Amino acid sequence: MKNSPKIALIGNPNAGKSSLFNSLTGLRQKTGNFPGVTMDKLIGKWNLDKGVQAEILDLPGIYSIYPKSVDEQVVINILANPQHPDYPDIAIVVADASNLKRNLLLFSQVRDLGIPTVLALNMIDVAENSGIVINSVKLARELNVEIAEVNAKKGIGLNGLRLAVNKTLETRFNSNDSLPVEYSKELVEEIRENYGETDDYHALLWLSEHDNLKQFSTEQRVGFDKLQEKYGWNSKKFQAQETVSRYAVLNEIVDACLHQVPVEDQPITTWTDRLDKVFLHRFWGYFIFLGILFLMFQAVFTWAAYPQDLIDNGVANLTEYLKNTLPESQLVNLLTDGLIAGIGGVVVFVPQIVFLFLFISLLEETGYMSRVMFIMDKLMRRFGLNGKSVVPLISGVACAVPAIMSTRSIGSWKDRLITIMVTPLMSCSARLPIYTVLIALVVPEKSTLFGIFSLQGVALFGLYLLGFFMAIFTAWLLKIILNTKERSYFIMELPSYKGPRFKHILMTLLNATKAFVFEAGKIIVAISIVLWVLASYGPGDAMQQAEAKIKATYPQLSEAELQNKIASEKLEQSYAGYFGKTIEPIIKPLGYDWKIGIALITSFAAREVFVGTMSTIYSLGGEVDDENTTIVNRMRAEINPDTGKPMYDTALGFSLLIFYAFAMQCMSTLATTYRETKSWRYPTIQFVYMSGLAYVAAFIVYQILK
Repeated sequence: MKNSPKIALIGNPNAGKSSLFNSLTGLRQKTGNFPGVTMDKLIGKWNLDKGVQAEILDLPGIYSIYPKSVDEQVVINILANPQHPDYPDIAIVVADASNLKRNLLLFSQVRDLGIPTVLALNMIDVAENSGIVINSVKLARELNVEIAEVNAKKGIGLNGLRLAVNKTLETRFNSNDSLPVEYSKELVEEIRENYGETDDYHALLWLSEHDNLKQFSTEQRVGFDKLQEKYGWNSKKFQAQETVSRYAVLNEIVDACLHQVPVEDQPITTWTDRLDKVFLHRFWGYFIFLGILFLMFQAVFTWAAYPQDLIDNGVANLTEYLKNTLPESQLVNLLTDGLIAGIGGVVVFVPQIVFLFLFISLLEETGYMSRVMFIMDKLMRRFGLNGKSVVPLISGVACAVPAIMSTRSIGSWKDRLITIMVTPLMSCSARLPIYTVLIALVVPEKSTLFGIFSLQGVALFGLYLLGFFMAIFTAWLLKIILNTKERSYFIMELPSYKGPRFKHILMTLLNATKAFVFEAGKIIVAISIVLWVLASYGPGDAMQQAEAKIKATYPQLSEAELQNKIASEKLEQSYAGYFGKTIEPIIKPLGYDWKIGIALITSFAAREVFVGTMSTIYSLGGEVDDENTTIVNRMRAEINPDTGKPMYDTALGFSLLIFYAFAMQCMSTLATTYRETKSWRYPTIQFVYMSGLAYVAAFIVYQILK
């Protein structure tokens, strides 16, 4: 047995594969990309016997080895190529025990590819509650495979699965010598001669799917086309015959090993049926969904305020302590105004990220998120989106990058393209820090709606709704431009309602927090340090002249006031100040000054950098005292030099909120759009139309409110 065997988890969508992955690996997970594919994969560690630790790969859900979408092609490119870096030593096929016949089709195909296979019968409890009794011992004998009964949700049966995997790894047993369909042996031999030694089923899979397999060159694909023509091979006809033949064999086996028994006191309608009458109601279903979202954003804003205040004040107190304790130097300034200010701009928003993903995880775990996709399908299709577009749009609330990747399940290219182009309009978690700061500036903290709901939470909810409605409106325009007339369909299984698995929710929260702190955080901190350098130094002797100018102009000021004036003037004469002044004429109609201009430039790397930039800028210039230490307080104290009134008034605040609600300021999203469309044309269009939309909308809002 290998010291670290590779195990692939394979199964139909909604078979419980991901739940089993979480139960097996716990917190020992990491993410990466499939080789040559910009699609996330989850890898985990699972302890087998005698100190052997297996590497488990959670593959996307598929129904058969003949792919219909891009994510299914990822799986087949692994299973069809024994030289692939992710090719497994053993496969665990996860099957829904309550729908065994359908799930066994994929199992039989994977087994016949010659991959040592274990069958994990999941949702045994659901099957038993429906009166389905499976004779697993007989089924294992009929299928020539090790079988383990598991309940992935509760972590039951994992030891039995471990024993089945160990036994299969030791014997390396596989079966691929009795394909249930006739084929030409001469054709298979010719494939071996031209493409290398392989088993019959791999050869036939190569012939059928060569256009989707990246292991073959263009010349080799032409060779397969010639073989098809020579032998009169019809791939679709073969696949249909194979599927019918497999089901004929599997039906006999399942009928012999499965028994349906009457269930006493079985209710005519289950709790799932009763709840679906409410949640899937053609009218009230939408209001319930909006109500849940409203309460979610209320909670995100109010509950997170307490830990946020503690973190914000803690960072401010630490900065003040270090400045008062350490000797004054540029190194100390870099530490306090650059590094700590940047870290503070990341950590302070962790509570809101946690609460946002907590609610999203709860909706997914209970099964309600699937209902949201179902009720939104009819609305989506009216605006030119495929029913499956609901999944990326909802995922876009967390992050646009994986959301755009998830469009691979959409079969129609035009529908997929429209979904990719509009998904970034959904307000992602990266916008949350910006929304939080700006809403705190322009919406009074204690103001309420009906004396119950915080107006700050209402404003946050409104911004998310605004992003959604703009996304579907843009999709409607793109539908007209692209002239899409094909009908779209959305077929999915609705899982039963379940209690949340808090262990899995905890893993989701940890992964989301780690991604924000270590991925976005690295960018924010790095830019904060670079920005500190640009804001602390200027061309030639500009900084010295700035200090001399202020001392000569304001000799009557106290030492503290003088130093604040000098800091502000130095910031304006720095390299960062020059950058901001360069674009100030362009952004002036929106109400923005050169300081905001600096933040607009730096936040092109990632939207959330805006807050870190403002934190660094206002650490370097302006008055700082005990009441003016947090980023919100410093921005609130900023005075507009033209009017003498607070800089961040209602007009400017809402202008910035609208700008960041629509602006494409995320390099990762643009890179993902390029990778998914294989062209710079579409990310360029995406950047131009979203930036133009943001500028025009922000201009209108500012001019109306100023």
